[in-house]
Amino acid sequence: MTSEFVVHRPTGPLRGLVADAVGYRQSGLEPGVHRGLPSPTLTFIVTLDDPLEIAAHADPAQLPGRYEAMVGGLHTSPALIAHPGRQAGLQLGLTPLGARRLLGVPAGELASLDCPLDDVLGPVARELVDRVRAAATWPDRFAALEDVLTRAARPGPAPAAEVAEAWRLTLASGGRLRVAELARGLGWSERHLTARFRAETGLGPKEAARVVRFDRARRALSQRVASGAAPDLAGLAAAAGFADQSHLTRDWRAFAGLAPLRWLEAEFGFVQDRWRADPAGSVA
Repeated sequence: MTSEFVVHRPTGPLRGLVADAVGYRQSGLEPGVHRGLPSPTLTFIVTLDDPLEIAAHADPAQLPGRYEAMVGGLHTSPALIAHPGRQAGLQLGLTPLGARRLLGVPAGELASLDCPLDDVLGPVARELVDRVRAAATWPDRFAALEDVLTRAARPGPAPAAEVAEAWRLTLASGGRLRVAELARGLGWSERHLTARFRAETGLGPKEAARVVRFDRARRALSQRVASGAAPDLAGLAAAAGFADQSHLTRDWRAFAGLAPLRWLEAEFGFVQDRWRADPAGSVA
């Protein structure tokens, strides 16, 4: 099996709009199904050869599909991605509050959806895919992607300051703040905050907190296993803000469809898990 992961640091106008980026190429895997997990960022993928095949979306009403390039909104259940034993592409994590600038729509309009990139960006999506695939090196691929996205970015109204602050506090607290605390600090009612927050991001503040908490726990577990340490689920639960190990396991089953140790056996090594477990790897 061969695996190549190259972490990219977004620059210029994309800083703050793109939370993270990676180039990946894997081959020699056993054909199977990978789980695309909930996270605090929208998923933006441009493939380099085989299309991305989503066998089951986070929204079960959406039909399976194949994508040269796609963007997926925030969600609270796993997507199932079929692969033939190889995969290659660029993957970006877009910040929900930056979606308006990069995609022209609030992240709330993409909640639980996976969309072909040209449905969101229009004709510029074709240019983006062609230029990324024509580039010979990872730095050139990311340079092409940044150039197209920077030119495609749209000026427009910023999210409400209260929503932006609620999102910042949710991330900064690791998902530990209650909705009542957020609302009280912002001077809004819980109902008003929930409606405005969901319209902008695609999740309510309580859902967002659970996703942030789960995402941090997943990263921490991946890092522990990658370093050779024992999983220590009880310690992980306490450090990540879960009530106990049972609470961690319940949320893990809800978001991943598997208990933590079963998820490790089935998933560790795929792009969403491996490169984020070692963010100090190769950098383009």
